[in-house]
Amino acid sequence: MDGPVTPENHHQHRDVTGGWLRPAVFGAMDGLVSNFALIAGIAGGAGGQKVVLLAGLAGLAAGAFSMAAGEYISVASQSELAEAEIEVERLELARHPISEQRELAQVFESRGVDPETAAEVARQLSRDPDEALEVHAKEEIGVAPGELPSPLLAAGSSFLSFAVGALLPVLPYLLGATSLLPAAVIAALGLFAAGALVSRVTTRAWWFGGLRQLAFGAAAAAITYGVGALIGTNGV
Repeated sequence: MDGPVTPENHHQHRDVTGGWLRPAVFGAMDGLVSNFALIAGIAGGAGGQKVVLLAGLAGLAAGAFSMAAGEYISVASQSELAEAEIEVERLELARHPISEQRELAQVFESRGVDPETAAEVARQLSRDPDEALEVHAKEEIGVAPGELPSPLLAAGSSFLSFAVGALLPVLPYLLGATSLLPAAVIAALGLFAAGALVSRVTTRAWWFGGLRQLAFGAAAAAITYGVGALIGTNGV
């Protein structure tokens, strides 16, 4: 057939890393499960409305700040290590450009490219220092200089997602509820919704993801409720 050939688009892939959805949903899920379990434990120990509310708000604040601090330190440490390794690669490219070019050609050869083509591609990429650094960093370290995550963004998103999840079971008590039932209903709905959302980055059905998360959350709450009831009954 004559004329230009238009490439066909047969299929598209989902974002297997989960993008923003996975960490956001998991952060909210963590806040929801941990704070509802805490509230259930206090309620099981015959804690009054004010005591349960105080425990829920304290759990929200402590958990959110802990998540944010941990995420900031983790991401900052990872970024600092990556930046140090990238700087090592930058110096190697400046000091030994020929050796680094050969090393890059060997990488392409190991992936099935014939030696002549691999050497030519490596030569062309090495003409631009910034391009060469990016390729070497991706191949040897697994990250590019401009793709390092932001510690502040990670900390902020963790704080907000955990706080939103932890707030759900506290809402009925803020509105004057005196029993655990309204909080349990809201928590159950939130757990099912979060599990269903997570199924978007898996091969599981939405209802399976929702029911699985609901089961785990209910088990955690039931155990802490039982512990609270036992301790409260015995006056420990």
